[in-house]
Amino acid sequence: MDNNISKRNELLAATVIEGLKSRNMTGYYAKNKEEALELALSLIPKGSSVTMGGAMSVHEIGLSIALKDGDYNFIDRDAYEDKRQAMLMAYDADFFLSSCNAMTRDGILINIDGNSNRVSAIAQGPKHVLFIVGMNKVCDDLDGAMKRARNVAAPINAQRFGLNTPCSKKGTCFDCKSPDTICCQFLITRYSRHEGRISVILVNDDLGY
Repeated sequence: MDNNISKRNELLAATVIEGLKSRNMTGYYAKNKEEALELALSLIPKGSSVTMGGAMSVHEIGLSIALKDGDYNFIDRDAYEDKRQAMLMAYDADFFLSSCNAMTRDGILINIDGNSNRVSAIAQGPKHVLFIVGMNKVCDDLDGAMKRARNVAAPINAQRFGLNTPCSKKGTCFDCKSPDTICCQFLITRYSRHEGRISVILVNDDLGY
């Protein structure tokens, strides 16, 4: 990545990390994907039960493969015939891995979900939640973060899943009530009541959608 962009990202990340701290969450900054992977593995003790939603960012830094191949109890929902069973197991896991659709520079996380297994696990259940977030998802404020989640992340994910929604065809939100809509639940994580539960690794890269 361009050195000027990297310097800007590093400075912005420091602001985001302070914002997270004020919200009883922990933030880290990784200079690249490799550093993000190393940091994530250092935060997850060997033998931990770990699961995740459909976070592309987790795959992009190589974390899902490292967990599958390592000394961890990785609950891979794609390996289960009964997806519901795998999703329910997430609520008792040691770690739930996720990204976010957008976040603010003062540490608020925005997530939109269709089946709601991801947002429900973020809100309550797993002992720890670890977010992997590319700096491309950091927005100035809550309004900007919500607009990014609805007009950037949601249309791309609808296209990725082959869903028949207006946003998948037009590339922007129509506030639809389509049967295929993935905008069923909106989760705004502005504070963690449980210290040490939520951690965010900010990565100096464009990750996910």
